[in-house]
Amino acid sequence: MPLNFLVQLAIAVVLAVLSYVLTPKPKRVKPEAAKDLEDPTAEAGRPIPVVFGTVTVTGPNILWYGEKSTKTYEVDA
Repeated sequence: MPLNFLVQLAIAVVLAVLSYVLTPKPKRVKPEAAKDLEDPTAEAGRPIPVVFGTVTVTGPNILWYGEKSTKTYEVDA
């Protein structure tokens, strides 16, 4: 009796892992408008948001952010 249960449990685990591996993963594509909001900019005449409480401000208008750089990493598959 316990052997039958263990066989069914092993089959269920194998099928769950197999279904997870074979599930198609959606590609995350950002729209062009969202790409422009990520980098902070300094523009004259841009409205300054007034924040009350705790709020995430996207696309801030700032003068200096620090060194922006990109790094490329190689991953062995």
